Amino acid sequence: MIHPLIFLDFFRKLLEPLHIGDAAVYAIAYTWLIIIALLIVSLLATRAIREVPKGLQNFMEIIVDGIENMITESMGEKGRPFFPLIATLALFILVSNLIGLIPGFFPPTANINTTAACAVVVFVATHVVGVRNHGFHYVHHFMGPIIWLAPLMFFIEVIGHLSRVLSLTLRLFGNMQGHELVLMIFFTLGAKYYLPLAPLPMMLMGILVSFIQAFVFMLLAMIYIQGSLEEAH
Repeated sequence: MIHPLIFLDFFRKLLEPLHIGDAAVYAIAYTWLIIIALLIVSLLATRAIREVPKGLQNFMEIIVDGIENMITESMGEKGRPFFPLIATLALFILVSNLIGLIPGFFPPTANINTTAACAVVVFVATHVVGVRNHGFHYVHHFMGPIIWLAPLMFFIEVIGHLSRVLSLTLRLFGNMQGHELVLMIFFTLGAKYYLPLAPLPMMLMGILVSFIQAFVFMLLAMIYIQGSLEEAH
């Protein structure tokens, strides 16, 4: 297994001309590490697809089927075209959250730049889907139900849609950054007072938090895209 410091040193030298901080370097390095890991897992799971799945193929099919069922239950059949986007976000965020539980690794989702990038992807996808499906009439989503209140409702709706980016960004970042800080405190106390199992409860809690945050982000992405597909009245 390649030690994460090798990746950090490589990206630090690569990004040195940009004069960015170590936190951003960590986020970029581990983001690429996760992308490569997910790509390798995908290739291994699909290199020899069997009619009766076994091993890694069976494991990945359970995950893919679970996400697909969740999408169809929340969005209906018209949500299937958005499976690649939503599943990619869900898997990336989940693995990014979980990797922070490995000593020496840093979760990219504990950096606000990573969570903001994911939030912007959802924001742009939502409105691209809306414009593609409704054309110019998509603007009716921002006008409200009463015509004489349309100018006021337009600005309120625009602010509301922009706040989605802030909400998605800060919710995921705050939870993961907070968990990392608490976990670091427990590791420090465990090392100081010779309690090697002190961080264990927080690590178990971290697994639960990682899954919940990935699920919430995925669910909100589906809700936002579903809203852009509906006809405005």
